[in-house]
Amino acid sequence: MRYLPLTESDRAEMLATIGAKSAVDMYCDVPKQALLDAPVDLPTYKGEMEVEAVFAAMAAKNLSPSSAPCFLGAGAYRHHIPATVDYMLQRGEFLTAYTPYQPEVAQGTLQYLFEFQTQVAMLTGMEVANASMYDGATACSEAVLMATRATHKHRAVLAGGLHPHYRDVTATSAHSLKIELVGPNSDPSRPADPASVIDLIDDATACVVVQSPDLFGRIIDLKPIAEAAHAKGALLVAVVTEVVSLGLLEAPGNQGADIVVAEGQSLGNALSYGGPYVGLFATTSKLVRQMPGRVVGETLDVEGQRGWVLTLSTREQHIRREKATSNICTNSGLCALAFTIHASLLGEEGLSRLARLNHAKACQLADRLAKVKGVEVLNDSFFNEFTVKLSKPAKDVVEALAKRGILGGVPVTRLLPTRSDLANMLLVSATECNSDNDIDALIKALEEIL
Repeated sequence: MRYLPLTESDRAEMLATIGAKSAVDMYCDVPKQALLDAPVDLPTYKGEMEVEAVFAAMAAKNLSPSSAPCFLGAGAYRHHIPATVDYMLQRGEFLTAYTPYQPEVAQGTLQYLFEFQTQVAMLTGMEVANASMYDGATACSEAVLMATRATHKHRAVLAGGLHPHYRDVTATSAHSLKIELVGPNSDPSRPADPASVIDLIDDATACVVVQSPDLFGRIIDLKPIAEAAHAKGALLVAVVTEVVSLGLLEAPGNQGADIVVAEGQSLGNALSYGGPYVGLFATTSKLVRQMPGRVVGETLDVEGQRGWVLTLSTREQHIRREKATSNICTNSGLCALAFTIHASLLGEEGLSRLARLNHAKACQLADRLAKVKGVEVLNDSFFNEFTVKLSKPAKDVVEALAKRGILGGVPVTRLLPTRSDLANMLLVSATECNSDNDIDALIKALEEIL
């Protein structure tokens, strides 16, 4: 039965109440050029089998990372996900669980979120983590807002190597709250320069946002930036887009970071056209009450048994809106569970081995690429992703590789379209999923194209 709660008389009464003649009047503030002047060009009716056939044909046009040599990265990475992860996610008690408003009947959900927080805090080297965010980009934005609340300042310095998507999401929030964003451009052909960021820190700065490894794959020493920020009363926000790197690199918290945000997609969550992913957010105990989202804590019940509760809920669903730190209304719970299961299966030693394998694969790829005529490896440091300069525009090379069935990387200008000086630069990533045959295929194709 179709669910049509409103009758024509109901609609007429509602329109009369707001002073509109028809529902079309409610679009009066939308610019005319943004409105459709005709229905969308789609079939008005097809049977279920016909729809499935059309969608299957459309999907077949894609070159999938699971069926082709894939060297894509730039913030989303292909890793092997054990079958156990999906098996556990499909269990009814996890798949259908909702927000734990009643902790006494949501102990399983709260327990895995507690374990998730513990894992994130250990990975990032921080004292406390929340029960996840939408994704890395929104976590970055929330970190800047949190820093302005904590410092009572309204200026943020964004390092040149910050992912443009993270920068754009942050700018959207900052614009509404009158937060000034400043930051230098970055030249991937040169080593990262902490001084370019440090020179912009002043007494009005709330935070400095630095990504490591950065957009171009370079590993950044956060310690001198943290010292410079703290000297001016500012906070250091560390951004990590490839969480597997924390299995090998020094944790940001150990380098002086006050807030660490990351994209957790690499553990437990497959590439999926941009989402859903899971944002990680961790900070110090001193700043915990300014942290967005929710914090699950451990307690004892009346019988002395171990249990879990929502220790802190600073989001507007739980408290009065004017006292909320964020309007984040979900925590990507199922994606957080996938992260937790995968991280638990790996363990500390397994994650370190996975990270070393990723770095070794990237080194193997970089060594091979460096020998190809028309390819220059630019990085002096990297984890599993680096930048190469080609003798031809990267966009054209990537298209040529795709025609040969290879996903060869991400042109830098796809992320920074206004930087014509970066037209020949390509971001290339290698993970444990890249075989020797994949690398051979890429090298052979580049030798032919270049």
